[in-house]
Amino acid sequence: MSEIHPSQRVAVLADSQNLYHTAQSMYSRNIDYSALLEEAVSDRGLTRAIAYVIRADAPEEESFFEALVDIGFETQIKDIKTFADGSKKADWDVGMVLDAVTLANHVDTVVLCTGDGDFTRLCHHLKHEGVRVEAYCFEESTAEELIEAVDDFNDMSSDTDRFLL
Repeated sequence: MSEIHPSQRVAVLADSQNLYHTAQSMYSRNIDYSALLEEAVSDRGLTRAIAYVIRADAPEEESFFEALVDIGFETQIKDIKTFADGSKKADWDVGMVLDAVTLANHVDTVVLCTGDGDFTRLCHHLKHEGVRVEAYCFEESTAEELIEAVDDFNDMSSDTDRFLL
């Protein structure tokens, strides 16, 4: 895998639902996306930053989406689906995987901001393609197989003052 260097091209893919629910359940706080993006990019070149969000017609969600754009993220927005039995579903796993695979030829590093173990196979694929893979999430809620699959895992729990509002 490539080493970290200043001319490295980086893509940051943030699973906003995963981060939100973890930050809320563990700390009753919100993610500081500005700090997360700054830390994930470090002194490297940002190629793309994409935040995957769910529209659930909640108050203030449009202002949140706009804030993400102001910070430097593109937003991919999906409407929540409600089924006849009342259950709800919305996730961006397939979209994130497709974007990561598409970006692999244009970046040196993909930073996944998620703790979801479903991305483990993606990590192996990206590394096979010569792409460095990093992850940011809270270690207590991150799948062990994801931590093992990435080149570098960054535990947001180790600096909650930086990563949480």
